[in-house]
Amino acid sequence: MKNSTQPNADIVWHQHAVDQAARAAQKGQQPVLLWFTGLSGAGKSTLAGALERALFEAGFHTYLLDGDNVRHGLCKDLGFSAADRDENLRRVGEVAHLMVDAGLLVLSAFISPTRAERDAIRCRFAAGRFIEVHVSTPLAVCEARDPKGLYQKARKGEIRDFTGISAPYEEPLAAELTIDTSKGDLNTQVQALLDYLSALEVIPSTRLQASA
Repeated sequence: MKNSTQPNADIVWHQHAVDQAARAAQKGQQPVLLWFTGLSGAGKSTLAGALERALFEAGFHTYLLDGDNVRHGLCKDLGFSAADRDENLRRVGEVAHLMVDAGLLVLSAFISPTRAERDAIRCRFAAGRFIEVHVSTPLAVCEARDPKGLYQKARKGEIRDFTGISAPYEEPLAAELTIDTSKGDLNTQVQALLDYLSALEVIPSTRLQASA
């Protein structure tokens, strides 16, 4: 029996008449994946959500992939073993790749604790299409926030292999952006992201100014 994990020679990628460049031109933006990584409670979802709101209000086409949301459907069959967590991120990376091909500005908020996991997703994208945002909020701050009570459970041993407590988090070595949400305010942090995207010409600065 053929190993189902191996590529099938009969399956080929079809190049369609409407491609990524055409979709991007229609939307007036350069599609990218912004990958927010950091500890639980670091502020990844809050920051990504605020950035998406700012982009949406400026007329850009976006989608936010959130760690909890994908487990309601796309990854509802997965648990939290190391293998399942790897598969969870692999699926998210593939969906994000399709969304970027659709011309969207895609934002994702996942702990994604290992460099190997994040690098594997980066490798799926053309140069400049993957932007790693390290939400570097210190562990003590994340634990003090503990919005879901997960750190408390981890300290009690009720959650095994919890990132930052009983499992390691490998900080990015060369993230495109690093933001500590314990410093400054959310508006300033979002503006730093917008300025970065504008400098890369991912989004036209004129449209941001018009929406201000």
